[in-house]
Amino acid sequence: MFLKPTPLTTDNPIGDGRVVIIFEYDGQAFHGWQQQKSGVRSVQAELTKAVAKVADHSVELVCAGRTDAGVHASFQIAHFDTTAVRTLRSWVMGVNTALPDDIAVHWAGNGVGDFHARFSATYRRYRYVILNHPVRPGIQRGQVSWNFRPLDTEMMHKAAQVLKGEHDFSSFRAAGCQSRTPVRFLEKISVTRCGSYVVIDVQANAFLHHMVRNIAGALMAVGSGIHPVEWVGEVLAARDRKLAGVTAPPYGLYLVDVGYPERFGVPQALCGPAFVTPWFSRQENLPLTPTHIHPKQPVMPS
Repeated sequence: MFLKPTPLTTDNPIGDGRVVIIFEYDGQAFHGWQQQKSGVRSVQAELTKAVAKVADHSVELVCAGRTDAGVHASFQIAHFDTTAVRTLRSWVMGVNTALPDDIAVHWAGNGVGDFHARFSATYRRYRYVILNHPVRPGIQRGQVSWNFRPLDTEMMHKAAQVLKGEHDFSSFRAAGCQSRTPVRFLEKISVTRCGSYVVIDVQANAFLHHMVRNIAGALMAVGSGIHPVEWVGEVLAARDRKLAGVTAPPYGLYLVDVGYPERFGVPQALCGPAFVTPWFSRQENLPLTPTHIHPKQPVMPS
């Protein structure tokens, strides 16, 4: 998960202020990150209860980027404020003891200065994993997407390159997206095949609601021969969600990296998920330094 070893030490007091945690989760049994009405299981609700138990008081968690129902994270960041002081080992092991098996915390540290899990982030990176095989998955059901039609990954990769740079991504935005602007800067996107699996690897300064899944759906339409390569650019230019086609399922989507300025001291990720990492070279799994840094800033109350 980390570029450098992060041993669970007991000699570093963490807390009495803002605490940052890095964690992963299997999204299959969750209705997304955000805490919802009673009885609906969410990552935020489960993690909040576990952190509060170790801190011995109620806490409010803020994450780097909300994920939808069924979406996974191999590298997610959140922060909370606490009066408690614990060691790195105590925070990690204590919270994990109180968590269900489908969430695991890997690191905790002090939030430096004005650190904010969401607003301090300079980029997010996702991988969308597709099993491209005539037969649906059994063992990996819920962990990968599935497309039985043969996909031409070279055509998909070529079509995707028109999305790089700063654009109005209205055509790839969910109808209920609450972002104030559809403009995003897409740093990198690639489509790679490894045997029967196809991986879409995409990084941007931020993403709109369903943006990656809508892009994945459009690229699969190109890869299966339904649309030509040029179609993705036409859809982007139209700024019309109705033209982009089907939203890809959530199951193959993983949040794999979130980047912050070095001054915050947040460990860097070796991109996952773990079963996908060996399919790429170390260089391909390294964090990609953004060329367009435009972190969001919180809106101050008037």
